[in-house]
Amino acid sequence: MQQQIEKIVKDFLNNSGLHTGEVVFEYEEGLNTLWCSISSPDAHLYTGRGGEGLQAINHLVRKAIEKEVSAMAEGLENKNTLSVLVDINNIQKRKIDNLKTIAHMYAERARFFKSSVEVDPMPAFDRRIIHEFLSNAKDVATESTGEGLKRRVVIKYVAEK
Repeated sequence: MQQQIEKIVKDFLNNSGLHTGEVVFEYEEGLNTLWCSISSPDAHLYTGRGGEGLQAINHLVRKAIEKEVSAMAEGLENKNTLSVLVDINNIQKRKIDNLKTIAHMYAERARFFKSSVEVDPMPAFDRRIIHEFLSNAKDVATESTGEGLKRRVVIKYVAEK
């Protein structure tokens, strides 16, 4: 399945007219994510305005994969979803590393004060990274609260049993 997804992404990139350099695929088991890392001298074209271009590319790639994979997966019981992330010049990886640092810092704060700590509002993808990063912590739990643009992660201290 991974080779088929890689082919879909490569075809999308070739047909889209994006100015791409080297394209490298790397599977990250912890997040069940296939990274499509692109080197491009024109990264600024896709990462300006808060990364809207890169988000749009990721959205279109996911839709293309959904269309193809749903046709391939018909009749299969295990439709385990593999996340695919297109990254240009490691911008997404740096963002995720930053979110993990924030999650670690706020979790330490919750532990130190033995209370709940609210993270600033953020998009669903960013909240998911924090939830997954702290999912194995025994003394903190996470939950999302709020609605719309004010939705945020709350990291709660939970006494170890």
